Amino acid sequence: MNFSAGIETESKLGKVLFPGLPVLPDGTERYSIPGGGSLVVNIFQHDTIILIDLEGLQPAEIILFDSQGHSSAGFLGATRGSKPKGFLSILQKNQIDAYQTLSTLKKLGFDLEQAEGVSLFQEKSPAGNSAELVAERDGVLAIAAPGEPMLADGTNPPSDLVLYVQRESASPGKPQVSAPPPLADAIIDKNVLPGSAFSYTVRKGQYIQIIDVKGRECSDFQAFDARALDSCIEREIDVTNTRSLMGSLYPTPGLFSKYFTVDQEPLVEIVQDTCGRHDTFGVACTARYYEDLGYPGHLNCSDNINESLVDYGIRPRKGWPAINFFFNTMIDNTNTISMDDPWSRPGDFVLLRAITDLICVSTACPCDIDPANGWEPTDIQVRLYKENENFERSIGWRKTPEAEVENTKKTAFHECFAQYTRDFSEYNGYWLPNQMTNHGTITEYWACREKAAIMDLSPLRKYEITGPDSEDLLQLCLTRNIKKLGAGQVVYSAMCYEHGGMIDDGTVFRLGENNFRWIGGNDDGGLWLRKQAHDRKLSAWVKTSTNQLCNIALQGRLSRTILGQVIWTSPTQPTIEELRWFRYTIARLGDFNGPACVVSRTGYSGELGYEIFCHPKDATTIFDAIYNIGGPLGLIPLGLTALDILRIEAGLIFAGSEFSDQTDPFEAGIGFTVPLSSKPDDFIGRAALLNRFENPKRKLVGLNIEGNQVPNNGDPVYDNKAQIGEITSATRSPILGKVIALCLIDINYAEFGTDVEIGLLDGKQKRLRATTCKFPHFDPEKNRVNGKYS
Repeated sequence: MNFSAGIETESKLGKVLFPGLPVLPDGTERYSIPGGGSLVVNIFQHDTIILIDLEGLQPAEIILFDSQGHSSAGFLGATRGSKPKGFLSILQKNQIDAYQTLSTLKKLGFDLEQAEGVSLFQEKSPAGNSAELVAERDGVLAIAAPGEPMLADGTNPPSDLVLYVQRESASPGKPQVSAPPPLADAIIDKNVLPGSAFSYTVRKGQYIQIIDVKGRECSDFQAFDARALDSCIEREIDVTNTRSLMGSLYPTPGLFSKYFTVDQEPLVEIVQDTCGRHDTFGVACTARYYEDLGYPGHLNCSDNINESLVDYGIRPRKGWPAINFFFNTMIDNTNTISMDDPWSRPGDFVLLRAITDLICVSTACPCDIDPANGWEPTDIQVRLYKENENFERSIGWRKTPEAEVENTKKTAFHECFAQYTRDFSEYNGYWLPNQMTNHGTITEYWACREKAAIMDLSPLRKYEITGPDSEDLLQLCLTRNIKKLGAGQVVYSAMCYEHGGMIDDGTVFRLGENNFRWIGGNDDGGLWLRKQAHDRKLSAWVKTSTNQLCNIALQGRLSRTILGQVIWTSPTQPTIEELRWFRYTIARLGDFNGPACVVSRTGYSGELGYEIFCHPKDATTIFDAIYNIGGPLGLIPLGLTALDILRIEAGLIFAGSEFSDQTDPFEAGIGFTVPLSSKPDDFIGRAALLNRFENPKRKLVGLNIEGNQVPNNGDPVYDNKAQIGEITSATRSPILGKVIALCLIDINYAEFGTDVEIGLLDGKQKRLRATTCKFPHFDPEKNRVNGKYS
């Protein structure tokens, strides 16, 4: 939902919309202030300042310092000023943006202690609330979104503000877009104009940043081993060896973690990528490409690379293999390559690290005859940084196409798990462990089934829903009957669109009469709730709390024994021993004075288990306390790979596998979350779900598969030559000793005991025999979840 629609408009080319590229009016700049964070921007007299409270209930403090360091509410056209108490609190915290703000103000000699500013959004500010001010003089604008850390049982997380600055002196015409600020002090900062190439020397360990300045511009990159060149040997990045060593011999879109020479020597590694979608790693554009399309003499990247490298004695080539940054190619099921407009937005970049001394070349592609550069070639910025910079690995993440890019985050428990593994992968914008170095997937699995395991689930999205109409909002948007949910209870529910397709599945915690917490797999659920509250004019706020609440899951038959020794609850709250399935307790670690946490008896393993929610500042303390008790009893950390086996055995569904926006809850196997007959109130998707229930087309079933080969997600399921379904998830079950799967199948074949075949290769040349069965495959009576172990 775009609350800024009055300022930003959709990008269009002809009749084609580009939602990911919002357009700002001439002379308008956009900035984001993170909840609990701050920002400093240069301002000029008569500039218009528009501040938007995206999620609501978020106070703002804004100060304008003139060139002498003086500040006054009158500088912003306000008659009433205030002291920046929240601002001062923010700057005392150890955060990057706080350090940058404080450093900037100190360099300018501005004293925040003596400053006077303006406070905005103080009382029940609705989501999307805005304020407009005009600068009365030149100066520096300092803005804060103050807020204290949210308690585990709280509902008031600080949230983001958006700032628009409309420059009074803006010149008409196309908005000027410049490269984003450097990540650090740059050794080289070179603008590469469209239709040209730039070669440069890079030393081992140095960082190369390739920036798409205006968005949707292809940049070809090639690197040579400098030491080999000194011996007159050309050893550049090689397509075939890189694909082979990275386990992807057939072309696929995206970047590899490392790039190798024909001698299989690594030259560069990828450190950060904000775009996320690049070429299959093919050949830079060539003269012949344009000639064959009727454009002889057209500029091309291969000739530009030849010209740029001539001083290094590198032989020219008709077509240069290259990493094609920001060039969008697609591969069909026959491995045929096609292309479309790039995915990159203004300021998107890739950051590489040199593994050895290099000679590099970067281009700004001149193609203007197809969508390669969005039909309009623009410039590329190349920056080089010293080897002693500490850039963390990151893959760009956006909640929506219009949202600001976010770096991949480490969860608050990251360092706890990093003691046991270096094998992390990106999951929904966070780094999560795959498996533990000295244990491995199977050992982790058996620890959970026989003793206990601890896992990081912090990327789950948390949203606080508050206000007089909060119950009505959830009753409208969720399939469950929220009116039956009491304080201290948790319920699992689906959330659907009007056509019955699922947005997400998740759990709802009732914290009070008008206080709820939604926990789902992605941000779509929370954004949908906020949109409905806004569109239907409900008195309810939906605030993001994901970064304020991290959580681990403790699962396994010993989980109650372990947790009971470290968690304290007051007499008004259930103890760990008393806590029932789908209930939670508000607790402390150790005793009355310990860190606060919320413990729910929930999980994703099919075992007795709990989830512990806490503020990030308490994460390490809570993890260590649990591990100190559990370690001697056999508790070990568990990663994503083992978790996938556990959840498939337990018949627990996963977004993108068992359900999507084309799948309803009945098809996804969670029809029990849709009480069509007992929920009296209407809810979004009810009419469609009733029709789907009465006229089912597909059903999720289990499969028992003959042999030991595990099919892939999406593999077709056949009755002879007719495809009747597809695999949604599959694994080799250690405890059952066989291969099992979940399968979305035509309703006519859903009867248990039906023989089917799973197609591999092209679906016709290799088959796995299977039989439909009830799921979950393991512990269908859920005795283990209820703590009943034989």
